[in-house]
Amino acid sequence: MRYEGQIYRPFSEANSYLLQCTIGCSHNQCTFCGMYKDRIYRVRSLEEIKTDIQMAMDYYEDVEKVFLCDGDAVAMGTEILIEILRTLYEAFPSLRHVGTYVGPQSTLAKSMAELTSLRAAGLTKVYLGVETGDDRLLSEIKKGVTAQEMLQAGQNLVAAGFNLSSMVLLGIAGTGDRAREHAIATAEITNAMKPKYLAALTYTPVPHTPLYQKVKKGKFILPDPFETLEEMKLMLEHITMDDLKFVGAHASNYLPINGTLQKDKGKMISTIQNILDTKDMAALRSEKMRGL
Repeated sequence: MRYEGQIYRPFSEANSYLLQCTIGCSHNQCTFCGMYKDRIYRVRSLEEIKTDIQMAMDYYEDVEKVFLCDGDAVAMGTEILIEILRTLYEAFPSLRHVGTYVGPQSTLAKSMAELTSLRAAGLTKVYLGVETGDDRLLSEIKKGVTAQEMLQAGQNLVAAGFNLSSMVLLGIAGTGDRAREHAIATAEITNAMKPKYLAALTYTPVPHTPLYQKVKKGKFILPDPFETLEEMKLMLEHITMDDLKFVGAHASNYLPINGTLQKDKGKMISTIQNILDTKDMAALRSEKMRGL
């Protein structure tokens, strides 16, 4: 397989064939993210992409899952994306899943008819970096949309029939009252958006990013492990939607915790509370074991 630059994918796409459709991220301004800062966004040609699919056919013969890279493949033209999906499903008889990251701005730029046609063509799962439901915080981290626009993007994806995974960031508000506001607002946007999955990650400073510089200068105070757990607990307490798969096992999190809300809500909150009461550092993932 041939790739340009470092390739990123959600941990749930570990067994997927990674097809690079774009280089970088169409937004690429988030202050906390360093994934695509070393490249200029561009769309690869359809010819290049089809050649890569042929290479994958020769190597794998057949696959069940594909993930479209880089940061925001949905920013591509709809007809081109549909042609890519058609080619993939013709190439791999066992293909049952095609996923991609989606940005809120590029999602809102698509009409409902376009989103529905992409779903019908076989794009099954989308990962939306919501980060927070707090309007002020979205502006500070330069997501490029308001909370209402983020909500609309998510609701459009759900309405189009996608299996939506909403990704949120614990610790991105720092410490104090802002953390509480962030946790509650994130729960509220989740309730209104109604994703299938809620993936919680913990903010980790990435060198050469604007927020990293604030951390180094003492202008942004990182919450300690127990403060991030308080934030997670508060968010869980305020989520009221049912049949939500909570995925908290990401390598960045101090406490790997998964469950289905509302069924496992009490057990999950109790697990967190027990650690908060005992301040048991041994029960948490150590800093050297945490990752991005």
